[in-house]
Amino acid sequence: MSQRTRLAALSSALVGQEICLRGWLRTVRNSKKFSFLNLNDGSTQSGIQIIADAELPDYEEIAKLTTGSAVEVIGQLVESPGKGQAFEVQAQQIRIYGRSPGEDYPLQKKGHTLEFLREIAHLRLRTNTFGAVFRIRNTLADAVHRFFQERGFLYIHTPIITASDTEGAGALFQVTTLSLDQRLPLTAQGKPDYSADFFGRPVFLTVSGQLNVEAFACSFGDVYTFGPTFRAENSNTSRHLAEFWMIEPEVAFCELSDLVQLAADFLKFLLSSCLERHSEDLAFLQKMYDPELCATLEHIVSSEFQTVSYTEAVDILQQSEQPFEFAVEWGADLQSEHERYLTEQHYGCPVVLIDYPRDIKSFYMKQNPDDRTVAAMDVLFPRIGEIIGGSQREDNLEQLQKRLRELDLPEEEYGWYLDLRRYGSVPHSGFGLGFERIVQFVTGMKNIRDVIPFPRVPGHADF
Repeated sequence: MSQRTRLAALSSALVGQEICLRGWLRTVRNSKKFSFLNLNDGSTQSGIQIIADAELPDYEEIAKLTTGSAVEVIGQLVESPGKGQAFEVQAQQIRIYGRSPGEDYPLQKKGHTLEFLREIAHLRLRTNTFGAVFRIRNTLADAVHRFFQERGFLYIHTPIITASDTEGAGALFQVTTLSLDQRLPLTAQGKPDYSADFFGRPVFLTVSGQLNVEAFACSFGDVYTFGPTFRAENSNTSRHLAEFWMIEPEVAFCELSDLVQLAADFLKFLLSSCLERHSEDLAFLQKMYDPELCATLEHIVSSEFQTVSYTEAVDILQQSEQPFEFAVEWGADLQSEHERYLTEQHYGCPVVLIDYPRDIKSFYMKQNPDDRTVAAMDVLFPRIGEIIGGSQREDNLEQLQKRLRELDLPEEEYGWYLDLRRYGSVPHSGFGLGFERIVQFVTGMKNIRDVIPFPRVPGHADF
């Protein structure tokens, strides 16, 4: 078998040499003397033209090829006389791996709506749009690891199955081996009897790896987890998924101001990596979906992030002349329209909001001396609002126990978590970044279902 060359690796240094390409045909055009095949292997936005001479062996079979067919091409790479392409291949041999019935192939040479392409998610990957999206997604995943690994962080795999609800929101997928076709066994009190279940207790798919990764931070210092998370929110919007990936660093001996800087550095690193590697893909996505895409990414990379307290932000919003659909009042969560006003109109740059009201944040966040706010932060981007949420964690045992009681959370369920405060407690902080949210921002796609391979949303678990 010949050594394959990927399209992304083609260069002028290979002109005149024999190369082997493998991929799928995007278009086919036949004349009396030649077949012109456009081949793409997924490694780059642009395909390459293959010229098959009628004198080739098996030309009759080659001339029957249709869009979607998988082939191997061995031939000479030459400079192309045509516009819009640097090279083409003079085929010497074409091997047909798999034919595609042309008339039935869903991806004909015409425009397709994103809604239609979601129905054929297994094939939409062969389009220019999704080729660009998933190459960028790959680079972002690589950049996540490069950023943390180059800074000495330890990569931790946290559990998928968990007994704790990190966010306390209750939107959990329960995991059980009990048959749902039969009546569930009940205790004498009429509650489900989990003693017959696999784990002997109720367990769920994780909504966050944070609590587990905190344990590693309290032994290794700088750690991160990057894995799948699940939330059973019945939300059919362009911003929500039931299954998605989360990036969650946790850093010991780190206070909120240090975390703010880490988050800004991290986001700039991710965006810079895509700008450096994907000029062609970004140019295509900008043309098709977001005319300001590249300018927005470059602006964020070159900007200083503005740090503002939640209280200051509320004052700014209340004093603005901007009409908001949702009222602004201290103690309530800010809406996307408020966050966008701050980033796009008032400051004109990314904003980090800190020191949120205690009552709208999770139990584990560090309580500030004012007894009404916590050392939390949200990083806000233009056009989408919140991109990162994080906080300094409560490292005082008594304060954490008090907060659990206030929220009526069972202390016994968090015994191991409290131990981290009993034995060598240290200030530590961390944040969470929904991976699909950053992929959506970088690619300019309007629906989060278009940046994950096979989206899981209410009523849909296809493929």
